[in-house]
Amino acid sequence: MSLFRDDGIVLRTQKLGEADRIITLLTRGHGRVRAVARGVRRTKSKFGARLEPFSHVDVQFFARGSELVGRGLPLCTQSETIAPYGGGIVTDYARYTAGTAMLETAERFTDHEGEPAVQQYLLLVGALRVLSRGEHEPHLVLDAFLLRSLAVNGYAPSFTDCAKCGMPGPNRFFSVAAGGSICVDCRVPGSVVPSAETLTLLGALLTGDWETADACEARHAREGSGLVSAYLHWHLERGLRSLRYVEKST
Repeated sequence: MSLFRDDGIVLRTQKLGEADRIITLLTRGHGRVRAVARGVRRTKSKFGARLEPFSHVDVQFFARGSELVGRGLPLCTQSETIAPYGGGIVTDYARYTAGTAMLETAERFTDHEGEPAVQQYLLLVGALRVLSRGEHEPHLVLDAFLLRSLAVNGYAPSFTDCAKCGMPGPNRFFSVAAGGSICVDCRVPGSVVPSAETLTLLGALLTGDWETADACEARHAREGSGLVSAYLHWHLERGLRSLRYVEKST
């Protein structure tokens, strides 16, 4: 019998029995963790109110073995709110759909429970903080998060130099399969020719140049979102269910 303490973001919840829930969190020290929270669906449960999606919480787990992630699900026995990001997200449709896509992405990039994914965790915390405060357009925050998630997982796209031969950019063509921008000599079937402004925008989102990103035109943002979605789909091997709703809101 062991106690563990960690902080994490609640990714999703599932009903269990009449009053319990299975809580999925992305934690700082243990990566993705699923745990049972007893009695949280009761109307008067303050404990349950802290364990809603988007919440940043400090959580105590009770596990039967010496490892947090083992044969059975640990119990979530305590939680304290660090930051209630959901309050600034769930009341706005654009923020909510973007935030939901972030949670789904974070879960998809952390396939194995119990394996630390600190960079992914920090990206998610930062993105939800910015999204909840309304500092930038929700679809831009989402695309920045998706690009950086791809990067920390080893799939960083190129938006200037050729992804195949390294020829200095800017380069006209873009191929999801080839890894981003490619020169005319490396052009492959299925390449597209996005506008130079769109590639500049995507590069700015990847590097955190918000002055450039905030000044973009809507048509370039839409084109950029399409490229990001296709690139993410390619590397995850299937799309995100939540992205279809984001596309309707932008």
